[in-house]
Amino acid sequence: MRASLHGRCGLVRLADLRTAAGAARLAWAAMRSREYHEGLWSGVPEGLAPSDFALRRRFLLERVKAGQRALDVGCGEGCFAAELARAGLQVVAVDVAEEPLRRARARHPELDLRLIDGEGKWELPDASFDVLWAGEVLEHVADTAAWLSEARRVLRSGASLLLSTPAHEPLALLHLALSRRAFARHFDPRGDHLRFYARETLTPLLEDFGFHEVEVRAAGGPPGVRRVLLAQAIRSRF
Repeated sequence: MRASLHGRCGLVRLADLRTAAGAARLAWAAMRSREYHEGLWSGVPEGLAPSDFALRRRFLLERVKAGQRALDVGCGEGCFAAELARAGLQVVAVDVAEEPLRRARARHPELDLRLIDGEGKWELPDASFDVLWAGEVLEHVADTAAWLSEARRVLRSGASLLLSTPAHEPLALLHLALSRRAFARHFDPRGDHLRFYARETLTPLLEDFGFHEVEVRAAGGPPGVRRVLLAQAIRSRF
């Protein structure tokens, strides 16, 4: 017998109550996530140039073609999305906070800018993009599995995933191990970096989520203390 309750409006199934409660929890989580990211952006000076912009722009533009449909996830103020558009791509740029999108609209009113849920499914159709760019985003993601699953979902078979994230090279790691102050500063629990990647961890992660021909290289700065990882991968057919 199906469990139910009698309420003022008639028969109510317990399963429906559980579903409603689950939806409410998800809505609360999304609201809290958005508030968190809005708070982070409130402390970022407007018009601040992205780190290693020239280096990452070159990496990105060398791997895309005019006419492709591109998704910029975590677009911020729209600097990279604007570069993709100038290169002749059809661009959709998304972020999980309204403040960076407000700034992007002011600077680049021609862009297609959209707000997405930072905790759930992106409101974007399946297999609809040839390229996905995520610059300095992955280190901020709490649910990496969900994020990569969504990235794979919106990419067409054979499409490209391109991303950058801070590097953790051998000499930099040695410095962190030897300096308590450097370690505390780098892994400050109040910071917004939730994940820390090296080539040896990023490569198998992307492979585990349905990407192949994964290439990850460190760039920026002298050998051993490179600042950024640049990764490219192809969405597998199945």
